[in-house]
Amino acid sequence: MSGQKKVRVGIVGYGHLGQYLVDRLLNEGSWSHHELVFVWNRDLKKMDEKVPAQLQLHDLSEFRERQADLIVEVAHPCITREYGERFLSTSHFMVGSPTALADRATEQSLRKAVALHQNTLYIPRGALWGGEDIQKMADRGTLKGLKITMTKHPSSFKLEGRLWDLNQEVKSKRTVLYEGPVRDLCPLAPNNVNTMAAACMAAHNLGFDGVLGALVADPSLPDWHVVDIEVVGPVDKESGHTFTVNTSRRNPAMPSAVTGTATFSSFWSSLLACTGHGGCVHLC
Repeated sequence: MSGQKKVRVGIVGYGHLGQYLVDRLLNEGSWSHHELVFVWNRDLKKMDEKVPAQLQLHDLSEFRERQADLIVEVAHPCITREYGERFLSTSHFMVGSPTALADRATEQSLRKAVALHQNTLYIPRGALWGGEDIQKMADRGTLKGLKITMTKHPSSFKLEGRLWDLNQEVKSKRTVLYEGPVRDLCPLAPNNVNTMAAACMAAHNLGFDGVLGALVADPSLPDWHVVDIEVVGPVDKESGHTFTVNTSRRNPAMPSAVTGTATFSSFWSSLLACTGHGGCVHLC
């Protein structure tokens, strides 16, 4: 094991999640056989005295010079739209903001890049519980329905357009901000519904149009993020009963935090699972 080749990792984004991953790579990369080779952030000053100068990448378009084996985006969906194809031309790519894939052109271009360059597009499960089981049902064609409801304190949402307006009006009453196809929700809540986007990629037979999402603002939940998942499978021909699975994930979260506490360690586990997989789209 001592001669195992290290995986060279580039981190794009230095917010709370990016900082967490960078710290773990710097402190634990040697035993996990990972080497941090660059960190990029739109605001370079945020890395001052935190990221070694030699690891700071000032111009993201120069990422190729660092020869990363794996690039991890934890910044904003716009990064995947602009750089995703280019990242996949040289390395595996873990897209931490899979809401970017709700854009049909972006998803198609990345799938083409995966096939062309035989690198893997990794979709981290984040707060998605049972993602592998959902994907297996989708593979077999037995997944008939999927709905994900995310409930958070109003201050934990970063919303756009009409959802921002609705959220501002929430004072004391639990309020459903949105319920419908996930594709239409992603542009309105790009930072909050990555779990739903990951579910759409797992539930590939339903996709962004077939998976339903509900966003709920609840002032009584200052330090929790709740994700409820409803899975519908086939109907038993003899009994007429429908296969269903319902799970509820309660993730502790700091007040006003966009990302729950348990999601940080989930992303680290996802990063460690990015080991090749032969050039495909892979839930990790």
